[in-house]
Amino acid sequence: MRIEQYDAIIIGSGQAGVPLAKKMANAGKKVALIEKKWVGGTCINDGCTPTKTWVASAKAAYAATKSIDLGVPIKNYRVDIAQIKKRKDEIVENARKGNQKALEETKNLDLIFGEAVFTDIKTILIRLPEGKERTLKAELIFINTGAKTHIPKVKGLDTINYLTSTTILNLDKVPEHLLIIGGNYIGLEFGQMFRRFGSKVTVLEKSGRLIPREDEDVSEEMRNLLELEAIDILTSSQAIAFEQTSKEKISVTIKNSKQEKKISCSHVLIAAGRVPQTDTLQLDKTKVKLNDTGYIQVNGKLETNIKGIYALGDVKGGPAFTHISYNDYTIVYRNLLEHKNYTTRNRPIPYCMFTDPPLGRVGISETDAKKQGLKIKVAKLPMAYVARAVETGDTRGFMKAVVDPKTKKILGAAILGAEGGEIMSILQMAMEGKVTYDRLRYFIFAHPLYAESLNNLFMGLED
Repeated sequence: MRIEQYDAIIIGSGQAGVPLAKKMANAGKKVALIEKKWVGGTCINDGCTPTKTWVASAKAAYAATKSIDLGVPIKNYRVDIAQIKKRKDEIVENARKGNQKALEETKNLDLIFGEAVFTDIKTILIRLPEGKERTLKAELIFINTGAKTHIPKVKGLDTINYLTSTTILNLDKVPEHLLIIGGNYIGLEFGQMFRRFGSKVTVLEKSGRLIPREDEDVSEEMRNLLELEAIDILTSSQAIAFEQTSKEKISVTIKNSKQEKKISCSHVLIAAGRVPQTDTLQLDKTKVKLNDTGYIQVNGKLETNIKGIYALGDVKGGPAFTHISYNDYTIVYRNLLEHKNYTTRNRPIPYCMFTDPPLGRVGISETDAKKQGLKIKVAKLPMAYVARAVETGDTRGFMKAVVDPKTKKILGAAILGAEGGEIMSILQMAMEGKVTYDRLRYFIFAHPLYAESLNNLFMGLED
């Protein structure tokens, strides 16, 4: 068996794998990047890029229904799901091709399509699409295989043609009634999206409230916003059985603390969490340690217990966001190629849920602060008091910040409102730059921006 020697092998071409492969190759390393399906990983192919193009279409449909409030009545608009899908496919393909072309044109870099499995600590067998195999070896190995939808074990689920966040993007017809299993970030984005496309939508969440990791007031406001769009939300509820009763109908048995009932729907979306894609890697051949749920364990520098083997992105657990995967790459390459000493410890974790309005979050929540016994003050401002929101006709949601009353540092923020992610990013920069809330209170922002409302947000805090 011929073994091909490389300086570095990267498994998975996600948001860490692609730039890391190019960076290592440009540094003179002989690099192999192994991808089993498409270049770009979840983000480009069935995550951020395609879903946000659909979110944009859904927002346009919603705007058509609300335009009369601004004196611009739009009659007889329709949603063309085939055109929406075509636009999405073109954007995804362009991004994918651009990434692949850049890789193929990089000197010292071999892009290999196939499935990677470990046969020894630093040896990888690649099963190529045409049935052949290659064996590669390297002292540096980086695992960037990401995560996939967790499929719960529920009676009858395997007998229906359920959807995941990947397969739902292939629909070319609007579901009559979409039942979503999971009232968290992915489920709510798709729920609102398809309600605006014309589906009846029901969301099942086994916890007592939506997005249970967030503060209760954020969760409650999100529920109010979705129910205003006639989305049915069933909390403290779970599906216990599925049955395909006809070609176009699925019967679902739902249980809560009080009763069981059956509802009928046309489609089921599973959005009840993610699991790491480690099951096919045969990591037992490497002695790399996994946690109880299959995620790869790493230290602050993203190295596993085996020297020279690293894990980046969702496959290592922790915050499952594209920007975290990319930051993983920057930490690894700077440490290895520039001999720095960066770590993931205490890095900020900003994120945004792209409902409309979006939820932008950074730092600790009010709930977190109270659990930690911190002395805090909470600033809160309804979007109805934001001039720009009033002028644009969208006053849904609120702004919220958690601060330390002694140091006046901003500890965290939750912005559920128009441009929520952008406002959150301003507060993140203030946190990183140690700009205190009393300075933002009197900061000169251009009028009338959403950012200007930060004056009013902190005006309510007494020193």
